Amino acid sequence: MKKSIYLSLLAVAAVIAAPAVQAQAYPSKTIRLVLPYPPGGGSDTIARPIARKMTESLGQQVIIDNRGGGGGNIGMEVAARSVPDGYTMVMGLTAQLAVNPSLYKKINYDPIKDFEPITLLASGTYVLVAHPSLPAKTVKDVIAIAKKRPGELLYASSGNGSGGHLAIELLNLMTGIKTTHVPYKGGGAALIDTISGQTQLLFSTPLASAAHIRAGRIRAIAVSTTKRVKSMPDVPTVAESGVAGYDSGVWYGMLAPKGTPRDIVARLNEEFRKALADPGISDFLTKSGIEPDGSTPEELGKYMVSEIAKWAKVIKAANIKID
Repeated sequence: MKKSIYLSLLAVAAVIAAPAVQAQAYPSKTIRLVLPYPPGGGSDTIARPIARKMTESLGQQVIIDNRGGGGGNIGMEVAARSVPDGYTMVMGLTAQLAVNPSLYKKINYDPIKDFEPITLLASGTYVLVAHPSLPAKTVKDVIAIAKKRPGELLYASSGNGSGGHLAIELLNLMTGIKTTHVPYKGGGAALIDTISGQTQLLFSTPLASAAHIRAGRIRAIAVSTTKRVKSMPDVPTVAESGVAGYDSGVWYGMLAPKGTPRDIVARLNEEFRKALADPGISDFLTKSGIEPDGSTPEELGKYMVSEIAKWAKVIKAANIKID
């Protein structure tokens, strides 16, 4: 009798201790980081060095799993349907985490309901550039010209519903101006036609436009985020140029499937923040025009909710549709 009671107590103790042992053992195998874009793009540039640093600190390999297509929706669905055991993560951008729910009629994931936020990894700005023939040196100049000539200013973008497209539409909405969208198949083509004068305005990336700005082929008007960027310290923000509250850019959120244990989410958050604090990683990101962040899971969750609401309003006002 005593022996059976003793064995029962051992069994209970084992059940109680199991979660703690599991948490201590994590990770015990390869971790998959899903990227909802094809290999070789900007998300790869950011994710791969961080994955290497995480591999060193976790003692298990963090591999990149590129799942491009559908504006990033395919990769997000793959991650959402994965086992929530801490061995699958996904890096979503502004598009997947805030824009696509309003841009597409149907997507097979919910950025809030299907995921556990881990951290806001980093963010990048756009720079509003103008062809030199446009007599505008400030955002106020652009607004004044657009109000005098409604619909005549042509702005390029890398495609319908792209970050640059939405950035201009947010400016239109907040200032009451009207401009005409000219979508291209990629940012390179949009930049070339702005340089040639086929279009007058473009929200480009600092990395792509810097050399052309220095050469005088295009003029930098303002950056789109709330803080000036280190690579262009003399270029003001749109907000400080008179459009209070304006904020548009690309940001990178790290998430795990819904139901991933909280202690594992906390561990991953800690590891990502350590990686972002590494001088090699932070310097690399900064030189690429990306500012490291490293938020708490709660901060990322709140930010996603606010961004979804903001872009839903812009998309509705501009009547932007993908399908």
